[in-house]
Amino acid sequence: MVLYLGIDGGGTGCRAAIADARGRILGQGTGGPANINSDPEGAVVSILAAATGAMVQADATPAQVIAVLGLAGGNMTEAARRTEASLPFARCRVLNDAVIAARGAIGEGDGILVAIGTGSIFAVQQGGALRLHGGRGFLLGDEGSGAVLGRTLLSEAMRAGDGFAPDSPLLRDLRDRMGGFEGIIAFGNRAAPAEFAQLARRLVEDRDDPAAMRIMEAAAAQVSHAVEVLQGTGDLPVTCTGGLGPFYAQVLERRWTVAPAQGSATDGAIAIARELGVPA
Repeated sequence: MVLYLGIDGGGTGCRAAIADARGRILGQGTGGPANINSDPEGAVVSILAAATGAMVQADATPAQVIAVLGLAGGNMTEAARRTEASLPFARCRVLNDAVIAARGAIGEGDGILVAIGTGSIFAVQQGGALRLHGGRGFLLGDEGSGAVLGRTLLSEAMRAGDGFAPDSPLLRDLRDRMGGFEGIIAFGNRAAPAEFAQLARRLVEDRDDPAAMRIMEAAAAQVSHAVEVLQGTGDLPVTCTGGLGPFYAQVLERRWTVAPAQGSATDGAIAIARELGVPA
């Protein structure tokens, strides 16, 4: 029996689901972060953990499985090919995580996807054609993402400590908790994107803090501008997913129609896997 495995892997964690030919979910599994660009070896460990959990529940073997994986870093061609070659499934395709998120959230209709969690990426689907925008990683892009928000928060804490930006209770608390400038710099030298993203929780917890409001307003403006560019002269429905999706949905619904997701990213991956056919 041929089974279809969908995996959604991002900077925070990895989720897997396995289905039969009718789309009935037979098993699910989870794993750790799965960014094949920044940590390819760790990503494979996470992928196999999530896939194994799903296959055990479904009483399946890798030889039965057609797998589609939407992974952070999946837009890097060489990283995607290496990952495919390292996995044991009968047939395997690695895609950018935004591709499966868009398929799950928008289905086959027209719309814009705003997928923002640890990282961020945007997608536009019109007439069956899907275009991806952004998703360049938190050092060079990923506007509005948790990792970028966390990095910005620490940067503002240091700038305020130097007197270059307005200080606030939140920024002072961060400097104290992290051991001042040296502690913040040491953290920045070693931290993964997911660790930066964890700091973004403080922006929500202390949302009345002046610095938190300033940072979140700037991020909302960036995301709104991106959607405005992608809309062009149209009025496509916008779907927001990811851990920060609800926050940005509240901002974007002031200007555009915000539609709920039709399904999850793993739903999208399974749908694409079912289109790949029978393993050779």
